[in-house]
Amino acid sequence: MSKTILITGSTDGIGKLTALKLAENGHQVYIHGRNENKVSNVIEEIKSATKNQKVFGFIANFSDLKQVLNLSFKIKNEIDQLDVLINNAGVFKSATQKNDDGLDLRFVVNYFAPYILTQELTPTLNKSDSPRIISLSSAAQSEVSLTALKGNTDLTTQEAYAQSKLALTMWSFNYAKIHKNINSIAVNPGSLLNTKMVKEAYGNHWSSADKGADILYDLATSEKFNDKSGSYFDNDRGDFNNAHPDAYNEEKINSLLSATETILEKLIS
Repeated sequence: MSKTILITGSTDGIGKLTALKLAENGHQVYIHGRNENKVSNVIEEIKSATKNQKVFGFIANFSDLKQVLNLSFKIKNEIDQLDVLINNAGVFKSATQKNDDGLDLRFVVNYFAPYILTQELTPTLNKSDSPRIISLSSAAQSEVSLTALKGNTDLTTQEAYAQSKLALTMWSFNYAKIHKNINSIAVNPGSLLNTKMVKEAYGNHWSSADKGADILYDLATSEKFNDKSGSYFDNDRGDFNNAHPDAYNEEKINSLLSATETILEKLIS
């Protein structure tokens, strides 16, 4: 059965490969990127390769949270029902460490942006018979500093990335508890996959990017994951596994979400 699927950060890497696989199998796919020409080119490339004309796109720079909010409005106006949201967009290395609001770019793109987008698209997901959210976590997860989250403490690139991915996982688990009719799964798609982000960060890789795209495709479409909401899939192990202990700590989750709401109220209200 054809699904309507949105993949953020899908003009290259595993996001693009996943979009290609989904389009090949007849799904209606919406890609996202920050560059209009690149988005247009990828749409035409996927249409040509798959003969599927149901490929569309959205443009927004996730380092600007107001653009993320505006993107959610555009999506809601264009898409009546969304079956799957894949929160794939992410950043590790960047020429600038903070955005214009003074927040670390890793927290902004990897956590705040999917947080806003998902919250805003929840009513659109609820129109689906079997809605699903796949959020890309990482094997790198470390305790979240709320002062760093607020932009008041500087972190190394690795520290900020690992903390942003744990924040996303903590939120994903909590979202699953609140929205019991929406299947919310966090996933480590695989460590050091052959992607642009990994090349820029480390200069080498362990596995093909297809490894990540294959699990994203399965998590987005397979019925065998219908009862896995609120879980963490570790593709390094090829199965569901425990995330960082803080992802199960209600007190720390509540503190994170309270701080998140306070930050966002100031920025996008």
